[in-house]
Amino acid sequence: MTPFAQALCELRRRRGVTQRDLAAAIGVSPAYLSALEHGRKGKPSFDLLQRIAGYFNIIWDEADELFMTAEASHPRAVLDTAGLPPRYTAFANRLAREIRALPSDVIEAMDKLLDQSPPKG
Repeated sequence: MTPFAQALCELRRRRGVTQRDLAAAIGVSPAYLSALEHGRKGKPSFDLLQRIAGYFNIIWDEADELFMTAEASHPRAVLDTAGLPPRYTAFANRLAREIRALPSDVIEAMDKLLDQSPPKG
């Protein structure tokens, strides 16, 4: 499950809306919505996000949070290491191979390390 899928499921649950009802209201199939909520589809389009926000009539702050969650929810992330030292590419590939086996505390520690890194760009 992606962070967006978790947020959407929680939003539906809080509002008492079924997948079928939401799918019909926003113009997608129930099968697509189910796949999206189970992380088998990539991040939703901006148009679909707007339809979801409109359906639930959520305020801008909550909609913005939903949009940012969707942005961080592609289930097949790509790491571009072009132009970086070889060890960066090796690390990215190793992480891709081993991420499923990492315990949650290791993921949390890595996340904290990234939070401490100065932003690039």
